[in-house]
Amino acid sequence: MWQNLLNTFLEKAIRKGRLTVTYADGSQRSFGGAPGGPVVAIHISDPALPRKIVMDLELAVCEAYMDARLTIEGDDLYGLMTLGLINLPKAGPAWWQKPVDALHYAMRRVAQFNPVGKAQANVAHHYDLSSKLYDLFLDADRQYSCAYFSDPKMSLEEAQAAKKAHIAGKLLIEPGMSVLDIGCGWGGMALTLARDYGAKVVGVTLSREQHAIAVQRARDAGLEGQVEFRLQDYRHVTETFDRVVSVGMFEHVGTPHYREYFRHVRQFLKEDGVALIHTIGRTTPPGATNQFITKYIFPGGYVPAMSETMAAVEKEALVATDVEVWRLHYAETLKHWYDRFMENADVAEQIYDARFVRMWRLYLIASELTFRLNNQVVFQFQLTRDQEAVPLTRDYLYPGEMVQAHATAAQ
Repeated sequence: MWQNLLNTFLEKAIRKGRLTVTYADGSQRSFGGAPGGPVVAIHISDPALPRKIVMDLELAVCEAYMDARLTIEGDDLYGLMTLGLINLPKAGPAWWQKPVDALHYAMRRVAQFNPVGKAQANVAHHYDLSSKLYDLFLDADRQYSCAYFSDPKMSLEEAQAAKKAHIAGKLLIEPGMSVLDIGCGWGGMALTLARDYGAKVVGVTLSREQHAIAVQRARDAGLEGQVEFRLQDYRHVTETFDRVVSVGMFEHVGTPHYREYFRHVRQFLKEDGVALIHTIGRTTPPGATNQFITKYIFPGGYVPAMSETMAAVEKEALVATDVEVWRLHYAETLKHWYDRFMENADVAEQIYDARFVRMWRLYLIASELTFRLNNQVVFQFQLTRDQEAVPLTRDYLYPGEMVQAHATAAQ
């Protein structure tokens, strides 16, 4: 029965490309065939898997791949994920999947409830993994967020440096300014703002691994008097600052805490202060987090819609002075990370095991393709308490271009 139900769903859902499924009993079916998609063949060795896929498609397929109960011809995981993303959203859920999806959405506020203690546990799940793992695919500065490819030919290192420079430009950093870095990671942004821009920075993180490395990096750079890294929840910070920056942390706040988060951002800012919040976002209405991501990668995490983010900003008396949307920059960043990770997959397997490597492949490929094919972007919100705290136009971000434009106009 379950196999027939799955066949019925796939017959309707798969249009572009072709999917061939060989079941545990040896039977085989093919679906789709229209041009415009990859050709993929999978083998299901677990007789119970069709039932699990019918009940929860995304999680069941991911777990089966991780456990090698579902294998892909040529291990073409990229092709299988592409096939799913170009077909399934258009097909929509089957009638029996709609109640499950509705329950998942209804429970999202419970899943994203991140009080202080739980928030630290959620952070530890991902960021307190072996530091050797992140060395396998990140740049030397350990920037674990979207790079900025202002030139498509940039290396990952160049694009990450460009991201930090772009953010520093939006913060209008001047020597001696005080900066709070919420979710400072391994310290790269804080160290850059201190070393290259003369700022005095407080960075807070809930990850013990990240904190230890950030403290050591500040010590090695001779910036201990200029940068302070704290193992602390941002909600426990009591000072005010000229600038607030937060890169890749808002995704972990959780929808029940959005107003709380922006209330704190406002409290941290001096009257003429400027904040820059950099976060993954969705271009669709509010939704729910993929079950695989919630269970295995980022418990408590959620990619916000602009509508729900700005609703919280507006209610906390902050002024949005600039909103920028980065589209395919994160897809390119993730492609770099995936290529580097696969070059070191044997090392990752030695640190953990083969199942972990398959899980990490799923995470990196699914994330890249979601940015390429499924309406996921990056938002940068520049926020102030006073609308006159930043220049009237965005020309200050591109001074070289403006000088050239003025010279051309004068000719």
